[in-house]
Amino acid sequence: MPIYDHDVKALDGGPADLHDHEGQALLIVNVASKCGLTPQYEGLERIHEQYKDRGFSVLGFPCNQFGEQEPGSAEEIATFCSTTYGVTFPMFEKIEVNGDDKDPLYAELEQTPDAEGHTGDIRWNFEKFLISPKGEVVARFNPMVDPEAPELVEAIEGQLPS
Repeated sequence: MPIYDHDVKALDGGPADLHDHEGQALLIVNVASKCGLTPQYEGLERIHEQYKDRGFSVLGFPCNQFGEQEPGSAEEIATFCSTTYGVTFPMFEKIEVNGDDKDPLYAELEQTPDAEGHTGDIRWNFEKFLISPKGEVVARFNPMVDPEAPELVEAIEGQLPS
């Protein structure tokens, strides 16, 4: 099913709809504020800004399952992201990406293999999933892949709507 059909909530718990992003290339990322990879917010914001006028958006999903590195409230997360990294891309409600309470969106995303062939559980914060404008998962990038890595940027450019 297209990823747009999954129920999501805005970071503050209010309504949100992935259909608002239909027809765009998307990069879905599970994020955390107190992780060694947290500086990736800078690169995520830069690629969001670089390609947003060409039909692209980063979507951030905070998760506290890895070393409890996203312990904050929605307000604390929003303040941290905007003041520390100038994040303007959409952020959604904190979710679980593994285990019994795994969000159904991530149950679908995790079926896509990364370059090493890994499928299944999310390994850490900042795992990235590239979504086509049709809502299909087309690529998975492990957490250590920098948001501005050539292979990721090339993949994004290949999915931008024409």
